[in-house]
Amino acid sequence: MTVADARQQILAANQAAAANLRERFAAAGTLVVNLISSPGSGKTTLLATLAKKLAGRLRMAAVVGDIATEIDADRLRAAGLRAYQIVTGGSCHLDARMLDKALDIAAFGPLDLLFVENVGNLVCPANYDLGEHYKIVLLSVTEGADKPFKYPGIFSKPDVAVVTKIDLLPHVPFDLKAVKTQIHTLRPGARIVCASSTTGVGLDELAELLLQQVDSCKTVMNR
Repeated sequence: MTVADARQQILAANQAAAANLRERFAAAGTLVVNLISSPGSGKTTLLATLAKKLAGRLRMAAVVGDIATEIDADRLRAAGLRAYQIVTGGSCHLDARMLDKALDIAAFGPLDLLFVENVGNLVCPANYDLGEHYKIVLLSVTEGADKPFKYPGIFSKPDVAVVTKIDLLPHVPFDLKAVKTQIHTLRPGARIVCASSTTGVGLDELAELLLQQVDSCKTVMNR
């Protein structure tokens, strides 16, 4: 068997597991959001801030993927968000079978919204469907404006792209206009939100967007 054949078998198995997850989420009426970015983009901080904004309005939880430690899950729990940590032990992404097993163990109960905070990586997570409804890719202004075209595999897929740490824009060389052009070239129609967990810019927009998506998801499921 060639490496290519083995890879195709792995991806096919993941697709089957993702399809089962999609049915599971549909039956539960849960909107699932997959957050993807490189390390240090601010995923966990953004998620904790959003959780506080949405507290009392939605039943929420998060599954977090990291190579080691439960630091991020602990931070989310401290923010009031129920969280389960998947420690991959070296794997650079989450796959559908990992998520399925984690949900069985976590036993969150009924949820309106499930966040999946993927392993910090702009390459591997692009290839693995987790049965999610919504994919959000984050890019911080500290990473540089060349990332969308350098990592087209992931930037061609998001429903929403969030430019994080926008409060640092005056202090770093980052061409926001060029980034927006690159993202819209790769993913026409993608929504781009500029956000800062420090100042709160963009957080209300993201919270409202998630509320709308939860409502849309339930409307579709109730038909």
